[in-house]
Amino acid sequence: MDPILVLVFTLSCLFLLSLWRQSSERGKLPPGPTPLPIIGNILQINVKDICQSFTNLSKVYGPVYTLYLGRKPTVVLHGYEAVKEALVDHGEEFAGRGRLPVFDKATNGMGIIFSKGNVWKNTRRFSLTTLRNLGMGKRSIEDRVQEEARCLVEELRKTNGSPCDPTFILGCAPCNVICSIIFQDRFDYKDRDFLNLMEKLNEITKIMSTPWLQENGNYPLKNRLEHLAITVTDLFSAGTETTSTTLRYALLLLLKYPHVTAKVQEEIEHVIGKHRRPCMQDRSHMPYTDAMIHEVQRFIDLVPNSLPHEVTCDIKFRNYFIPKGTNVITSLSSVLRDSKEFPNPEKFDPGHFLDENGKFKKSDYFMPFSTGKRICAGEGLARMELFLFLTSILQNFNLKPLVHPKDIDVTPMLIGLASVPPAFQLCFIPS
Repeated sequence: MDPILVLVFTLSCLFLLSLWRQSSERGKLPPGPTPLPIIGNILQINVKDICQSFTNLSKVYGPVYTLYLGRKPTVVLHGYEAVKEALVDHGEEFAGRGRLPVFDKATNGMGIIFSKGNVWKNTRRFSLTTLRNLGMGKRSIEDRVQEEARCLVEELRKTNGSPCDPTFILGCAPCNVICSIIFQDRFDYKDRDFLNLMEKLNEITKIMSTPWLQENGNYPLKNRLEHLAITVTDLFSAGTETTSTTLRYALLLLLKYPHVTAKVQEEIEHVIGKHRRPCMQDRSHMPYTDAMIHEVQRFIDLVPNSLPHEVTCDIKFRNYFIPKGTNVITSLSSVLRDSKEFPNPEKFDPGHFLDENGKFKKSDYFMPFSTGKRICAGEGLARMELFLFLTSILQNFNLKPLVHPKDIDVTPMLIGLASVPPAFQLCFIPS
């Protein structure tokens, strides 16, 4: 037989087999758009605005639907009810970590963020116990964050009110807090070892964002030193990048909305004054400041779709069958920007977290740290850092933009795994 005919026949058979397998799977899974062989639904997703693509698809297929990102199905959960039902009500079944090829390559299934099963459970338990033994959740941690806030203010004072890009300094502060917990000591911002650590963390972030890293197979756990090293790297990466990016975005929004900044500074003056350093007890007496920080986290939507989950067993969810090992994407963006809970969700407004009497108002829809079994282990520390760092900065400085506030663009320059704010400069004017 002609080799070309054999090739065409073989490819046709593979094509039909692929169609048959996808059709068989789709009959059991939640509904979704018809996938193409091999590439799935990739062409139906706008990679420049994935969140909007997910929203558009939810309007057609409902809050629980299936996408094929390649040949394998992924279940998307859109909206508060679906996300809460899966991650909280069925927390154990949705507690697996989904495949993310870039990170699979970098971590080999080790560490605390990208491990799964018993490895994840034991590592998380060990990490939380160790961190508590080192002072996490105790008064001593607040003392360390307060000390770092003081050092941050002194470093900003050295700018002498000149225009500066705050990225590096705001990265050093939360990184130093992690250093003080793990190494029991902080570093000067000019220390060579500390600068080397910051450089390595930046390199890791760049490597993990490299598009040409391809999917790799699972590797066995080589040894416990290696596993411990990746766990510590996870703590540094997660504890530095997320908090520093949120701080940077907060300053940009405060520049854009000076009336918000003025209200926060008025509250700082009334509750704390000029000479006493802020402490966590102050937060309960500062509802507007607390609301501002919550609104920053809601508005910037730092990790729009969280990290992928994976179902740990076959499960019947909302009358659909989701087999063990299926990837699950939870749209945190659809929760944080729910118009029923947050009127005008595209608008930055601390009033979203204030009641009619100006008191702080909690919301179950506030999920910037995700929720359920895989909720961020460092949530408490991150909340403390955001409050103490921002109040310390606004207690000591007035923020001066280089352009008129109406000309400040707060649109993320990149929305991928995380929302990255545009580069900007400002002046820290001593008050």
